[in-house]
Amino acid sequence: MTDYRRASFEGGYYFFTVVTYDRRPFLTELLARECLRAAWRETEQRSHFEMIAVCLLSEHLHCIWKLPPDDCDFSLRWARIKAGFTRRYLTAGEAESAQSLSRNRKRERAIWQRRFWEHQIRDETDLQQHVDYIHYNPVKHGLVARVEDWPWSSYHRYAKTGLYSDQYWLGVQSNLKDMSVPE
Repeated sequence: MTDYRRASFEGGYYFFTVVTYDRRPFLTELLARECLRAAWRETEQRSHFEMIAVCLLSEHLHCIWKLPPDDCDFSLRWARIKAGFTRRYLTAGEAESAQSLSRNRKRERAIWQRRFWEHQIRDETDLQQHVDYIHYNPVKHGLVARVEDWPWSSYHRYAKTGLYSDQYWLGVQSNLKDMSVPE
């Protein structure tokens, strides 16, 4: 087994990619969004973090969190979010994907992929590039023609503050294509 070590910088900013099991496309459905929002809020109340940016697609999501100064345990937060979501989602009558033998042995549900991908944000430039990447993701996947047309994104909050202009995306598209982020 690989000896995988995650980043651990207390109070840092982290970019995440989280994917559904077998890339099952359900995250943008109303029930899934409600379950995710509830699990997110419950986790944030128990283990504080600040949501910097987020974009929800049907089978994965991207987000950036800022953790408290004395904390770097984003894995616990993701475990709580995934468990809270799964409990709510299955209780509401939704079904999970077919289980693998390995998942059955470990008593895992077939809602989320086991792992998630994280990247520790290095500086302000890295932060802005990842915020842009998150907001541009629906366009990248061909789901919409314009960033502002995707409803499940923090882009709209940023746009209200005047951060993004109509011409903004013309200058950043080529930079975003060079980023290596797992989907």
